[in-house]
Amino acid sequence: MNDNHPAGGLSVELGSGVGATVLPSEIEALFERYAEGFDDFDADAIADCFAFPVTIWQSGRGNVFMDRDELLENIHALLSVFESEEIVHSAFEAKSTALTGEAAFVALAWRQEREDGEAALEFTCRYTLLREPGGDWRLALLVND
Repeated sequence: MNDNHPAGGLSVELGSGVGATVLPSEIEALFERYAEGFDDFDADAIADCFAFPVTIWQSGRGNVFMDRDELLENIHALLSVFESEEIVHSAFEAKSTALTGEAAFVALAWRQEREDGEAALEFTCRYTLLREPGGDWRLALLVND
């Protein structure tokens, strides 16, 4: 099935590249804002991408952030790591996406680079997104590989 309408049921779109996936434009825009927030070291812009409460799983451990202030503490700590690793650019490639009603499930391969283009970090992250009543997509669950 290849239907991107929010009420259109499950959809998976495969892009032209090996393992590549085409994201619906609204979801791609969310991840572009998310990446730009990291590139700009803008904790508020990053936090704007989330629904609350949000759960982030990393290294076999889940953390639940009940509100924006709790998440902002975590984002500031993460941005400190980015600064020490001299990360200046974040790029993603969609690996899979599925939409059903007001939820979306997305896997992205990330590459975070230093100014010289060298990869500082490369990883895959899986996301569960929820569509808010106003129609905006937000991140509700992140699982880092």
